[in-house]
Amino acid sequence: MKHRIVVLGAGYAGAYAAGTLARRLSPADVRITVVNAVPDFVQRLRLHEFAAGREIEAPQLADVFAGTAIRLRLGRVTTVDPERRVVAVTDADGTGELGYDTLVYALGSHGATHGVPGVTEHAFDVGSRPSALRLRERLSSLSERDEGGNVLVVGDGLTGIETATEIAESRPGLSVTLIARGELGAQLTAGARGHLRQACDRLGITVLEHAGVEAVETTRVRCADGTVLASDATVWTAGFAVSPLAAASGIEVTEDGRIVVDRTMRSVSHPDVYAAGDSAYTLGDNGRPLPMSCASAGYTGRQAVDTIVGCLTGREVATTKLDYVGNHISLGRRDGILQMVDDEGRAKSSYAGGRKAARIKAGIVWMSLWATRHPTFGLPRRKHRLTTTQRDLSLPTASPAA
Repeated sequence: MKHRIVVLGAGYAGAYAAGTLARRLSPADVRITVVNAVPDFVQRLRLHEFAAGREIEAPQLADVFAGTAIRLRLGRVTTVDPERRVVAVTDADGTGELGYDTLVYALGSHGATHGVPGVTEHAFDVGSRPSALRLRERLSSLSERDEGGNVLVVGDGLTGIETATEIAESRPGLSVTLIARGELGAQLTAGARGHLRQACDRLGITVLEHAGVEAVETTRVRCADGTVLASDATVWTAGFAVSPLAAASGIEVTEDGRIVVDRTMRSVSHPDVYAAGDSAYTLGDNGRPLPMSCASAGYTGRQAVDTIVGCLTGREVATTKLDYVGNHISLGRRDGILQMVDDEGRAKSSYAGGRKAARIKAGIVWMSLWATRHPTFGLPRRKHRLTTTQRDLSLPTASPAA
C-alpha cells in the first residue's frame, strides 16, 4: 500500500510543498494528492494589481503539476477528521472522502472583518481572485462616470498601502482615501515613512490617521469619532483570518484558528498533520511568531517537506532557517520601499526607496511565480524510497482515496 500524502491548498506554500515532495519521494512508495478549490494558481501577491486593472497570470495547476505524478482534486475541503485520517471534499458531483497517512494543511487565509458591521455585505477586498474581480469591475464602472468616485481603503498594513497606491496610480480619475488606525507606516523608519507620505501626496491619496471604522454602509463609512465618509467603493484590508476548519477538527489551534506546530511544522496534537503558510502558527528563529506572508509560506513549506522526507525515509530531518528579514512594499508600478528588520522585528535604520525598491519587489513577485510554476527545479533527481516500515504501512481505519 502506498503512503498517501494529501496537501490541502495550492497557494504559495501548498504548491511548493506538493511539487517538492513529488520530486524527492519515489512514486513507487507514495501517492500525492493536492486538493484545491479552483483550477488555477492565484498570485495573491498581485491581486491588488488585478483589482486596479492590470492583467496577471493565473497558471493552470494541471500544467504546474504536469509530469510530477501529483493527483489534482478540484473541490472545497469541508471537514477534516484527524482521528479517522480523512478529509471531506465537496465538488460539483457532491461530497466524497479522501484518506491520508500524512496531511499537509496549507489552506491559507482570507480577509478578517473583525466583527465590524457591514464589511461582509458592503466592502470589497483583495483576498481572493473573485473578490478582486468584483472590485475591478466596480472601479471600472466608477472610472467611466464623468464625476469619478470616492474609494476608501481601510487598513494601513502592507496590503492597504499597496492597494491604495495601485488604485490611485492606475485610476487617476478616482479620489482615493487611505484610513489608518494609527500612524501611517508606523512599522517603518522615519525616512521610509517620509517616502511613503511623499508617494501618497504624489498620487493624490488622502490619508486619515488614528481613525477607527465603526461600520461600513452601502455608500459611506462611519468612523468611531462620529465622522461619516462618503464612499463609492470601500476596500477592506484590515488584516487576515484563517478558516475555522482546523479548529472544528479538534487539531490544536491558537485563539485565531492557526494550527500550533513545533519547529518541524508538525502539529503538536496530531503528528501526522503538518501545517504551512498562513495556516501555521510557528515561532521564527528570533522567538517571535512568523507573520502571515509569502516569505513565511516559503520557509514553513520547505521545513514541512524536509520533515516529511526525513521521517518517511529514515534520514535526519534538515532544519530550515525561519527568518523574517524585511518588508517589500510596492507603491504603484514605479515606486516602492524596501525596509529591512532586525532580529527583534524592528525596522533597521536604513531603507531603499524609489524605482530600485520597485524593481526588487517586482523581482520577488516574479521569482515567486516562477518557483511555483517549476516546483521541482534544482532538486536532486534521485527519488528517495521510503523505509520498510513506512512502505508497508497499512491503515485500515482510514477511508480509501475518493
